[in-house]
Amino acid sequence: MVEHDALSVTREGYDAAAHIYAQRFRDELHDRPLDRAILSAFAEVVCASGDGQVADLGCGPGHITAHLDALGLSVFGVDASSAMIESARHAYPDLRFDTGSMAALNIADGALGGVLSRWSIIHTPPQELPVILAEFHRVLAPGGHLLVGFSASDDPSHPTQVFDHTVAPAYRWSPDHLAAMLRTSGLAEVARMVREPQPTDRRQFQEVQLLARKARNA
Repeated sequence: MVEHDALSVTREGYDAAAHIYAQRFRDELHDRPLDRAILSAFAEVVCASGDGQVADLGCGPGHITAHLDALGLSVFGVDASSAMIESARHAYPDLRFDTGSMAALNIADGALGGVLSRWSIIHTPPQELPVILAEFHRVLAPGGHLLVGFSASDDPSHPTQVFDHTVAPAYRWSPDHLAAMLRTSGLAEVARMVREPQPTDRRQFQEVQLLARKARNA
């Protein structure tokens, strides 16, 4: 089977940038208290719903996977980039990291209590995102939670906007549009956090994190 160009380009880009990303983002949460807060809330609701395993999809160099582990979750990371996975395994040898695609996860139906997708959907072409969201729904157990982070579109008339990303073509999303796509996929929005751009941010975009839940009777 021929691999889709978007995934191939993204994988190659992150393979080349893996060492730089590991250095740049290793301590990113230190100066991001709101991000730490939403990750803590995510960990709490996962534990309250049954304390199942959590997958950090698009885990990159593994620093967020390690943070979730420190919060008490049973967590493993998945990334399309083998170089990122190698970096994560080197930095956090006690944690599990697997190479894989979000569009076809090697995870059983209903196996997870939580899914984290932290800026990992931004390289997915809009027409392909429903497949990814369907996979999130498939692997979550009834009552399981998804936390998805992305950069927000600033034009209400365009639900997606392309932006210049260092590694590969990327997309910003209207939060309401993405929340509607989640609902269509069987994932109901529970909460959202919107972070306004700070003067020191490289890109002056709103950052959005949506917390959604799969129905208990799904």
